[in-house]
Amino acid sequence: MSSVEIGETQNFAACLALRMQVFVAEQGVPADLEQDEADATATHLLARVDGVPMGTARLLQAGDLGKIGRVCVLSKARGTGLGAGLMREGVALLKARGGISRIELGAQVDALGFYERVGFMAEGPVWDSVGIPHRTMVLKL
Repeated sequence: MSSVEIGETQNFAACLALRMQVFVAEQGVPADLEQDEADATATHLLARVDGVPMGTARLLQAGDLGKIGRVCVLSKARGTGLGAGLMREGVALLKARGGISRIELGAQVDALGFYERVGFMAEGPVWDSVGIPHRTMVLKL
């Protein structure tokens, strides 16, 4: 039986390596666009299976708005519940901060069903981010 740990981390290098694997290598996002200034102030989550980094997400807050972004799980760990675990942890941490009335994320259209299963609702039109169709997803608290 595998040991799964999901929580906040200061190991940004591990998070960035996962993002580079999933977004840059697999999905073709330009490497220079994957890291941005928000990484410096974000709370980073890391999911480990048997001590090995397998998934990540980042949390941001602007006033009463919480944001979850850069959610990714390595292909070999998809479909295991690890992504849902990252989302549950992210929502719980943002709720615990207090004063947040809604959480938003920009979901790749192919992943809308995943985010709906963890409680988010699609809102507004489809929009483009680095050549990948996205849609805003919202969880009202």
